Amino acid sequence: RNLQKLSLFGDISILQQHGTISNTYLGKVDPDGKKIKQIQQLFEEILGNSRQLKWLSCGLMLQIVTPTSLSSLSNPIANTMEHLSLLDNHIPGNTTLITAVELERFVNLRSLALDFCDFTAEMARVLADSNHVPLHRLSLLVHSVSIMHKSLDNMPKDENWQALTRNSTNLRVYIMAFDVKSDDMLRILKPSIPLERIHFDSYVTCVSGAVVDLISRQYDKFLTHFILMNDVIDMSAFPDLSDNRNEDPLVLLAWRCTRLSLLAVHGYTVWAHNLIAIARLRGSDLKVLEVTEESIEFDQGELADQDVDPVHNFIEQVSLGLGRPWHAVMDIELLSVFTEPTRHFYREMQSFSEGI
Repeated sequence: RNLQKLSLFGDISILQQHGTISNTYLGKVDPDGKKIKQIQQLFEEILGNSRQLKWLSCGLMLQIVTPTSLSSLSNPIANTMEHLSLLDNHIPGNTTLITAVELERFVNLRSLALDFCDFTAEMARVLADSNHVPLHRLSLLVHSVSIMHKSLDNMPKDENWQALTRNSTNLRVYIMAFDVKSDDMLRILKPSIPLERIHFDSYVTCVSGAVVDLISRQYDKFLTHFILMNDVIDMSAFPDLSDNRNEDPLVLLAWRCTRLSLLAVHGYTVWAHNLIAIARLRGSDLKVLEVTEESIEFDQGELADQDVDPVHNFIEQVSLGLGRPWHAVMDIELLSVFTEPTRHFYREMQSFSEGI
């Protein structure tokens, strides 16, 4: 009854060590589905008996949260809830954990986290309604699996984002995109999204220079965090965003996005002279600059100069630009963002949502 905050996270990476999680795996553990049913009922009982719940956060809890779970919450509780996150990209077909109609009860939400495919134009309209308190934080997980099973057809259009930011002037958005094709990203990134943080993570699909360029032009007034991770097996061929371009997209990002305070890159080619330019452009305001050693490349001119050690000179120049000692990240596991991507998103979403 006195529970005010309930946060659940299913660490699926533990299960994934046994191969992909599938219904066959769950079938072995729980052949008749009784255990899952019992846990679902317990969860709904907790919600039904809650009298002071303000924060409900459920991440990737493998079928424990169902499309009917939230109906267990009484109206007074739904009306006073301040944070809601429901993430599960293992839901089959077009089912979503919350509908726009259900969201209408949550008039006091300050922060919300959902699978991007579940955040529809209709939901944006509900949140933009004047009877709803202004939303401050919106975290969206864009996963290639969800796009495959669901669709981007119902996502908010630019006018929906405009209406939402009119009602919620302090709204900031955090997006994590996992293995999402660049064509889909160009559709998703509407100009009126007040995008503060974006994190690209991939095993298969790399981000294009065009996407980075679009981000730096559209979100220059908001963007503070930009993370680019590519966990490739082939270490010899990192994609180069500056290919066939006069200007490197990451340098342009640092130039245009004057509020940028965190930049982390692994698995993409970053040229040493471009990293020096980034450090000089943002200076001490760039609080975190993390680039793995294997991502940094030197051009032939830099290596040909016999008088200076190119690596030492490069580290010195970046340090001078930032106004503090700097070095490349020698071991990928030392990256602050190095972890299983959904776990990272869940952790970041929590602190992002609390930071209102």
